[in-house]
Amino acid sequence: MALRPSRSLYLWVLVAVVAGASLGLYAPSLGIAMKPLGDGFIKLIRMLVAPIVFTTVVLGIAQMKNLGQVGRVGLKAVAYFEVLSTLALVLGVVVANVLRPGDGFHVDLAQLDAGAASQYISAAHEQNVAAFLLNVIPSTLPGALTSGELLQVLLVAVLTGFGAALSGESARPFVSLMASSSAVLFRVVSLVMWLAPIGAFGAMAFTLGKFGWHSLAPLARFMGVFYLTCIAFIVLVLGTVARLCGFRVLALVRYLRTEILTVIGTSSSESALAPLMDRLERLGCQRSTVGLVVPTGYSFNLDGTCIYLSLAAIFLAQALDVTLTLGQQVSILAVAMLTSKGAAAVTGGGFITLAATLAVVPGMPVEAIALILGIDRFMSEARAVTNLIGNAVATLVISRWEGEVDGARIQAGLSATR
Repeated sequence: MALRPSRSLYLWVLVAVVAGASLGLYAPSLGIAMKPLGDGFIKLIRMLVAPIVFTTVVLGIAQMKNLGQVGRVGLKAVAYFEVLSTLALVLGVVVANVLRPGDGFHVDLAQLDAGAASQYISAAHEQNVAAFLLNVIPSTLPGALTSGELLQVLLVAVLTGFGAALSGESARPFVSLMASSSAVLFRVVSLVMWLAPIGAFGAMAFTLGKFGWHSLAPLARFMGVFYLTCIAFIVLVLGTVARLCGFRVLALVRYLRTEILTVIGTSSSESALAPLMDRLERLGCQRSTVGLVVPTGYSFNLDGTCIYLSLAAIFLAQALDVTLTLGQQVSILAVAMLTSKGAAAVTGGGFITLAATLAVVPGMPVEAIALILGIDRFMSEARAVTNLIGNAVATLVISRWEGEVDGARIQAGLSATR
């Protein structure tokens, strides 16, 4: 692939994030006006995600000599996702019960602006298993590439890849077209990524200009607990998994520093999807594995979102002086395990999923999410970064299980300069 951004891009993104934050704090109205810069960059990246995932998966499957590997990789990925998602949910519950960040709030629900959260509540009510399953199937094949739904793209790509592989020699021109298209698309991404500093600047300026640090003060304890929990998950849980596979998670974090900064600036892990796929391939992961695991993980392996769901649900109960029994907390885990699947990897997705989770917990008014609406933009940054690192680790682990790459090669690649 041609996606090779210079290490200087990391410094430009870092400068842009700091500059955007400063502008938002000291000139809020001007910072809010910068919103189109962030939105525009995310739209540029998002328009490339579907065709890149499609071409990558089709090429990976079509060029496989053993089609059974696709099913094997898929099963391993699903098993891994379920285990790690469960650990993330449980960690959120444990931390919430031990540190109890909601104690002392004594919130009166009548004093909250429930109207501000109404759009998230209505979106949550629309979430159900049947709707989710139907949403995976596109109305038309081309429609999958324009819908913005990664699972639709993945479904069509897998079917197309199998069709190409089973067609043999007659599919060679089609596979060549996919290879050429993939090269062009990643070249386009390499050009668009140079706009990441502008996008990060605009998004960060808007966030601080719109909400400001003053919005963080009342809920600083909850935010601090959430950020520390995400860090603990990355260092302890993902760190242990990485160690067992022969590499260090902190080296991976350093390797993905530009992508992580881009996610922090834009509050969207989707902005780093294409660069992440390229970075993982350069570590030795096969294109087919990367193409299957990363897009699927963006819907099913949302570790940061899982931590947020369980921790925030119990925090809100504590803040409203609602006592949750052990059975109710277990029900939160069970419901969150379902509602987290397919949560959008963009700003606001975790908040909608939280509303959907609270909607089925007895004694918990969904309107309570209005309490944390003001800080959700800041929380989404930690969710997105944790999701990104979690999917990177998942892809490396599954590639390791498949024998595509060993721990020594991964660690050597992580240690190399960009």
